[in-house]
Amino acid sequence: MSQYASKIRSLKTPKVMEQLNHLYGSRDGMLVAQTARHINMLKRHEEAFNYEGDVALISAPGRTEIGGNHTDHNHGRVLAAAVNLDTLAAVSPREDLLVHLNSEGYAPITLDLSDLTVHEEEKGTTAALIRGVAARMAELGYRIGGFDATVTSTVASGSGLSSSAAFEVLVCAILDYLYNGMTVDYKTRAKISQYAENVFFGKPSGLMDQMASSAGGLVAVDFKHEDPEVRPTSFDFAAHGYALVVVGTGGSHADLTADYAAIPNEMRSVANYFGEDCLRRVRSEEFMQALPMLHGKVSDRAILRAMHFYQENSRVPVQVSALEKDDLDTFFREIIASGRSSFMYLQNVYARPDEQGLSLALALAENMLNGKGAWRVHGGGFAGTTLNFVPQDELDAFISCMEGVFGDRCCHALDIRPVGANVLEL
Repeated sequence: MSQYASKIRSLKTPKVMEQLNHLYGSRDGMLVAQTARHINMLKRHEEAFNYEGDVALISAPGRTEIGGNHTDHNHGRVLAAAVNLDTLAAVSPREDLLVHLNSEGYAPITLDLSDLTVHEEEKGTTAALIRGVAARMAELGYRIGGFDATVTSTVASGSGLSSSAAFEVLVCAILDYLYNGMTVDYKTRAKISQYAENVFFGKPSGLMDQMASSAGGLVAVDFKHEDPEVRPTSFDFAAHGYALVVVGTGGSHADLTADYAAIPNEMRSVANYFGEDCLRRVRSEEFMQALPMLHGKVSDRAILRAMHFYQENSRVPVQVSALEKDDLDTFFREIIASGRSSFMYLQNVYARPDEQGLSLALALAENMLNGKGAWRVHGGGFAGTTLNFVPQDELDAFISCMEGVFGDRCCHALDIRPVGANVLEL
């Protein structure tokens, strides 16, 4: 029996089914779907590479941002969670430094990790992320090597669940598993992933996406210091009768890099007035007292975005405390306040007045969930998704309404994934 056939048989054993339930939850049909998905990855790897040694199944989750919209890049607080949508790879090592990556729905990629320099022509591409992760790992003293991988993802690009962070964390986990014995801790893995995105891919992201994907579970993260404080927390929304639902509005993230970059840059312009490089190092009281002098020195939008930062940074511990006390009324009130602040002060709900899918999704959610749940912009904003806390007994009606406006399968009901990067034990 080939090792591929043996692994496929193992996927149907109680031991492995328990692992799959742990990773993906127990919603109807989930186990069958995930078993089939993992089998497909092994079959694709056999067709593409037919490796005679051990093939590993490695995955990294997407993430949902629950609190702390655009705070991480100014060393603020966030509340985030890994989710049961992930990027999955069947992977095997190579004896050289070549990477062959066959990703479902995309053209195959081949690159040589003997060259770990930034390639300007690669910026914005998957190849840049792979090279960037490998470069940073090598710089930090970790071993790297080539690999052959087949990849699939349920974290769709533009879904607001951070497909790029899931892929970066996955690549780091692949190199860690194949060549370092899974010795990279989750914080370092997150920082390596962010470095790849910032320097090689060319996107000025904060660390929240990568940290949530790498850590797993529901976490409160404080980025005040270089070594972030990560506080695992626990709350079962399903047990309390609520589903977490992201709604994809179909907006494109293309040509929005400048809009995203303007947010941290404008916040830092306020911090620079006080001689600091980020808002977290400026007390909110000092900021408010300086407003008469600050007005006219920086843009009004920069001041409003700074106001959002201070208010949002203060909301996160209130949200965490509310969950710990099972106080959903307070939690939902803070979630709604977060969304309103993003709309009014941060101003990341739309980039162009004639394209306001997020605004419409938020208005529909407020109409349906007012007094019964919560809603907010999700992630980077400008296009993409909203996050909604929907009573289970109204979930079908909510999804029907949103899909009637934004199209079939625009909604994803999420479960929190308890672990970050994972190697399936077969």
